[in-house]
Amino acid sequence: SSGMAVMFRRIRKYHLVTTCLVVSVMVVVCWEQIDRGVVGHLPPLPGRHINRSLTIPRQEARAFSSSAYLLDHPRKCADQDVLLLLFVKSPENSGRRDAIRSTWGNETYIWSALGATIKVLFALVQEQLVQENRLHGDLVQQDFLDSFYNLTLKLLLQIHWMHRRCAHARFLMSADDDVFVHTPNLVRYLQAVAASGGVADFWVGKVHRGAPPIRSKDSKYYVPPEMYPWSTYPDYTAGAAYVVSGDVAERVHHATLTLNASLYIDDVFMGICANTVGVSPRNHPFFSGEGKAPNHPCIYERMMTSHGHVEDLRALWEAATHPGIKNRTSGLW
Repeated sequence: SSGMAVMFRRIRKYHLVTTCLVVSVMVVVCWEQIDRGVVGHLPPLPGRHINRSLTIPRQEARAFSSSAYLLDHPRKCADQDVLLLLFVKSPENSGRRDAIRSTWGNETYIWSALGATIKVLFALVQEQLVQENRLHGDLVQQDFLDSFYNLTLKLLLQIHWMHRRCAHARFLMSADDDVFVHTPNLVRYLQAVAASGGVADFWVGKVHRGAPPIRSKDSKYYVPPEMYPWSTYPDYTAGAAYVVSGDVAERVHHATLTLNASLYIDDVFMGICANTVGVSPRNHPFFSGEGKAPNHPCIYERMMTSHGHVEDLRALWEAATHPGIKNRTSGLW
């Protein structure tokens, strides 16, 4: 009977290893298919004629980012070796911000677990946030209406704030507040990238190549031909979550000083800015883009981001960072 027990234990182990191997292959394929369903793919855009056409005088470009800060933390990064400045695009939802603070946005946890300094800030524009800001000290607010059509202004807020307050950070991440970021995996990855030498031209996420503008007026992503007359966008990463190196953030900041930011799809505008300064995005298979990662232990060891998490954020964080995960998924992953 002891021999039978050993045999069954081996069968269960091989079954878990096989399951993990299958799921790990499926997740890359599934994420790819999910994102293809959201954004179409066409041949890449030739040349840079778009950027030249969108160039405007500096005074006019400055109007897009001239709003004063209502809430600000100019010393947030001061005198610290910051690996990652992580901006969360947050609407008026303090409960969701609290969930992020206690899970993947917990700066103290990352420092104690990995010895890395990350700074998490929420980019928003609502009023009546003074008390929350005094308690947590992590809200950055400008005085403009918060809506889908002002997402590009939030991007400018992030890029310009880093330029003014945290230019020495090695990396900048922009993420939606319904995204789960496996910050331990992400920080280990960025630490390895930084340790390999000088980091330059670094831009990773879920890449959309040759995506066409949406011309249907029923879509919130509708872009009229007068705003963008060309048939495809430059390559860009899904706005749900992506990471750039500090030099890219600085060069993009320079590009925003002369580009027309009236295009309200922020990730596309980021692609235009990066294209202007000669930076191309690199696809990372474990940035999920618009997709949601399968809920399976085998995924947690590699995942970077997963989109579409609100109520399950704390449960997912506990499961993904459980000390026993590596033991369950080690071996033939």
